[in-house]
Amino acid sequence: MAEDLIIDKSVSKAAQYKSLIPQIEALLFGESDFVANMANVSAALKEQFSWFWVGFYLVKEDELVLGPFQGPVACTRIKKGRGVCGSSWEKATTLIVPNVDEFPGHIACASASKSEIVIPLILDNVVIGVLDVDSEFLDHFNETDELYLKQIMAILLKH
Repeated sequence: MAEDLIIDKSVSKAAQYKSLIPQIEALLFGESDFVANMANVSAALKEQFSWFWVGFYLVKEDELVLGPFQGPVACTRIKKGRGVCGSSWEKATTLIVPNVDEFPGHIACASASKSEIVIPLILDNVVIGVLDVDSEFLDHFNETDELYLKQIMAILLKH
């Protein structure tokens, strides 16, 4: 198991992801506990990219319930279809929101959050949770983030 990540923030976003992905694979290697792995993925992403908030919500009955995360305190429960996370769950699709204030029904867990990307965790064609990433900057996320975060979620789901 890796103890420290090799972080290089001087390279492009894609290069940062390409460096981080094998480190995440090594971090998760041999560990089967899903909660522990979500916690380490959250920490690795937060450490690499210094995002405002990185974490998971897990489907429990008819709600998303807060899981492992890095950042300030967060909303604990989100209904299906509510906010960015609930909408991503309902639609089973990634949502990139350049300005959260313009997203209908956005749930403001923290007023400092300005943009967001949410990736659904899909196992056997069922959404079991979402990865939620918030930034304090507008228009912070794009298709590069979507591409590599989906790869990281695939790694997480196979462990």
